[in-house]
Amino acid sequence: MRVVVATPMPDALLARLREALPGVDVAADASLMPPQRWPADFAGDSSFRRTPEQQAAFEELVDSADVLYGIPDVSSEALARTVRANPRLRWVQTMAAGGGAQVRAAGLTDDELRRVTFTTSAGVHAGALAEFALLGVLAGAKDLGRLRAQQAGRTWPDQREMRRLSDLTVGVLGLGHIGREAARLLTLLGAHVVGVTRDGRPRGEVADVVPTTELANAARRLDALVVTLPGTEATNGLVDEAVLTALRPGATVVSVGRGSVIDEAALVRALEAGIVGNAVLDVFATEPLPADSPLWAMPQVVVSPHTAAITGDQERLISELFVDNVRHFLRGEPMANVVDTVEFY
Repeated sequence: MRVVVATPMPDALLARLREALPGVDVAADASLMPPQRWPADFAGDSSFRRTPEQQAAFEELVDSADVLYGIPDVSSEALARTVRANPRLRWVQTMAAGGGAQVRAAGLTDDELRRVTFTTSAGVHAGALAEFALLGVLAGAKDLGRLRAQQAGRTWPDQREMRRLSDLTVGVLGLGHIGREAARLLTLLGAHVVGVTRDGRPRGEVADVVPTTELANAARRLDALVVTLPGTEATNGLVDEAVLTALRPGATVVSVGRGSVIDEAALVRALEAGIVGNAVLDVFATEPLPADSPLWAMPQVVVSPHTAAITGDQERLISELFVDNVRHFLRGEPMANVVDTVEFY
């Protein structure tokens, strides 16, 4: 089996990958990859350009793969070209937990989707994103926006009480890897967690669960809402005006899934009206967040540039997940994190 590494990878990690997969041909050419600017920079330096000769060599390399480790150039268009140019390709490992959205954007045919299996890195980022979700809920409970505004104005107002997590009911929208870990951390610190899933069935240790069809009704009892869902047609705009205006006054909204799940215009209106008191956002409908977005200037909003999942061990963890899946693949066993090619999550 020939695995082609189609994403930038540190030399030490490439050596570990080859060592972990004896008998597997792991091919890579660092000279054809953009240099990484930070850990887990799978797109690499945006100023990097291949010469025509290098581009031809890169395409020849990825077109020789049975398995691709990474989507070429993190580009759905490049993925579609590669799938169509390489009939031997059987599996693509995406670097993103929400890699299904990249596969959907490639516009592959049903036959192509049946021929090639796609897997994601779901679960690798759960700990880091759950910690960011906890940060967001705490920021709301401790009124971080007000504290930042006071500091900027060099004011020392009369004292005001702050809330404890044990005072709060927190909704977690989506109980996948990230949502379950966020729920676990919030519960440990005393919050009451309400899970929201498609079927409304309990997941893990979360017993209080409602279906997404009841989200607006459930929002009436929420002091905070943590959004962890992937971006699909079914989740697009799910957190809309009806949900946001139903939240308890001054509620906190935290987003660590995909930005398309929240109606951003409705969120801005809810923030302006004071219905939502704080928003801590790592993902946005359009990225980078446009310079004219009102979210930039709102003191009660924390804007994180889609970096909450980036940790020093992220690349290693994805490679270890991939190695396990290679073993399953070679034995003809079910693999982890296979993309549903109907709903693309």
